[in-house]
Amino acid sequence: MTAPSRGTPPGLPVPDVGIPERLARRLSMPEQYEYLRTKLTRRRTLVTAGAVAGGLLTGCSGSDATTGRSASPSATATGRVPASAVVPFGRHLALGADPKTQMRISWQLPAAVKKPFVRVGLRPEDLSRRVDAEIRDLYTPELQGVRPAFEQYYVHAALDGLKPGTTYYYGVGHEGFDPAAPAHRKTITSFRTAPATPERFVFTAFGDQGVSKDALANDHVLLRESPAFHLHAGDLCYADTTGHGEKSDSYDPGFWDLFLKQNELVAKSVPWMVTTGNHDMEAWYSPDGYGGQVARWSLPDSGFDPRGAPGVYSFVYGNVGVVALDANDVSYEIPANLGYTDGRQTAWLDRRLGELRADKTVDFVVVYFHHCAYSTSRHASDGGVRAAWLPLFAKHQVDLVINGHNHAYERTDAIKNGEVGRRVPIGGSTDPTRDGIVYVTAGGGGKELYAFPPGVKDSYEGRVRDLDSIESFRWTRSKERRAEVVEWSRVRYTGFSFLSVEVETGTRPRLKVSALAQNGARVDHFEVRRGA
Repeated sequence: MTAPSRGTPPGLPVPDVGIPERLARRLSMPEQYEYLRTKLTRRRTLVTAGAVAGGLLTGCSGSDATTGRSASPSATATGRVPASAVVPFGRHLALGADPKTQMRISWQLPAAVKKPFVRVGLRPEDLSRRVDAEIRDLYTPELQGVRPAFEQYYVHAALDGLKPGTTYYYGVGHEGFDPAAPAHRKTITSFRTAPATPERFVFTAFGDQGVSKDALANDHVLLRESPAFHLHAGDLCYADTTGHGEKSDSYDPGFWDLFLKQNELVAKSVPWMVTTGNHDMEAWYSPDGYGGQVARWSLPDSGFDPRGAPGVYSFVYGNVGVVALDANDVSYEIPANLGYTDGRQTAWLDRRLGELRADKTVDFVVVYFHHCAYSTSRHASDGGVRAAWLPLFAKHQVDLVINGHNHAYERTDAIKNGEVGRRVPIGGSTDPTRDGIVYVTAGGGGKELYAFPPGVKDSYEGRVRDLDSIESFRWTRSKERRAEVVEWSRVRYTGFSFLSVEVETGTRPRLKVSALAQNGARVDHFEVRRGA
């Protein structure tokens, strides 16, 4: 989503370098990357993550507590410090391709170190297993008069051979900083692997988070749900403010430091499974705009190229198969990366959905990605998503689709062949094998909220205002808006919120889907049962 309200952080001059807007609109993502690479020299006046972590991350809000303004991550460069003073931050977990036996641990460092590692064990006082880690150094060149050069250090460790359904304790460190040492034992935390056999669990989801007091408030409420994992449907931190894969002169990589520190509250113990939104295409690092994503995240390798398309993967947790997609590949609205996989992602999706449906241990299939298939708020619906993927969702009878992009909560009835297959009121139930698929826009993760069309009022639990139809639109291949009158918009809530899905197993498995507001109040709920 475009976020014009933030703009250049306070106190910094208006950028006068980067890619001119007219030129950017004519350049593909690879062409923009090459333009920036050749134009900007590599200067060594650096800001490291330590400059950000040292002061601006206090309180983890990323905002000025009195004025509410976004705090600029840019600060003075740090000098050399002893290894014992280089404190890891921004820990974030991710499930491996087999969540029963694999976990990926990632974190950030404020300066370069030697020999990073993870200590892990079954008790906090016995972290006897030591696993070496990999540093991925991310460099962002200087913009004269705007920001100095940035050097960021992201660290990743792969834990394999774990026991299912087991709580593990871990600490991250490097040469000169051992988490098992008495001075650092407070940094030890834990995670739990997926159970060997399906049992009840909860997962959560939202998109469009950013760094703000509202984003942090959502994290606190989310943590109370004790989720087994969290799905982030893209537009992560908004270091890129334009969101069109075009103009990068206002890009501020320091917001990633703030974002990871903010979410460490949850992500250090709850796997934080992200996919890519339009604001996550960053032309500074690679021709496709995903070099930064590859540096920051370690996500499951599930048959697709995780380094070429970091937002495309799949995993099975309990009785639920989860598929993450990169909608930038098919979006008509924002075509900067349209077709970048040459159809390989869609072919993989068809194959993967078929594999999940053939798996007798999988009761439900959940798909999440950024751009909306069905929504009426600001960005409305993306015709590219509909054309490429909806036939496959119908073919394989996907049970639930979760999107972001529009900064609000909106939930459809069950949709079949582009129309309402069954009305699903608040508290209702649906069977995807008979009724069609429910699509949820969960874009209230923390960024500025969007309104619904003029005259369209919110309708949510305790305040139901059903409408027979809404005048909306969808994006066409020519980037034009085509008007459409929709009848499928069942629940609408203009507020910060997230999705909480309780998964039940046994003889009558079901998904109990709820939307929770920032204060914890429920604004929607419904059930999904197959063959009900």
